[in-house]
Formats: sequence, C-alpha cells, structure tokens
Amino acid sequence: MQNLDSTFAALADPTRRAILMRLAKGDSTVMELAKPFKMSQPAISRHLKVLEEAGLISTTIRAQERPRRLETAPLKKATDWIEKYRQMWEKNYQSLDGLLEELKTMQTIGDE
Repeated sequence: MQNLDSTFAALADPTRRAILMRLAKGDSTVMELAKPFKMSQPAISRHLKVLEEAGLISTTIRAQERPRRLETAPLKKATDWIEKYRQMWEKNYQSLDGLLEELKTMQTIGDE
C-alpha cells in the first residue's frame, strides 16, 4: 500500500504528470524535460527525484547522458486499484438505478 501511496503522491503534482506524459513518448534527458517548464533545472531534478522514488521513472546511462525512462508497473498497480473501486461503484449505481426505476413504477401506479 505504501507504493500506491507514493504513486498517488507523485501523481498529485501537475508538473510531474506532465513529465510522465513527456516520458510516455520516449526517454529524455533532464535538459529535454526541463525545456517546456519555467523553472530551474534543480527544481525539475527535485520532481524527477520524487518520480524516481515512487518507481515511476528510472535513469539509464548512455555515454555522457542520463536519460529518464517511464516505468509503467506502478501506474498499472494504481490503475488496477482504481478499477476495483470503479467496478464496485458501478454496481452500486446499477442497484440505485434499479431502485429508482422501481420507485417511478410505483409512483405511476399510485397516480392512476
């Protein structure tokens, strides 16, 4: 559950979500990731550290560069957790829809 907590905490920040969206297109260096943001390279590095600690990204070594790569396993776990609850809520909504339909039918019969 702690991994799930760190995943959701990392995803709570819009800058980190934007970084993940960029990394979904392919590996990128810190400088490439920092370009669209109006913040310093150290600030981007702090965001990358949070993402890496959550297991959402990893760093590889390629010559002089250290590109970051998206790691999808934590996102899959978060999606699976959300899906479990979505199914539960969907079942509850279907039950509620059935009850509302039954009440409408009863009201129609009572109005006659």
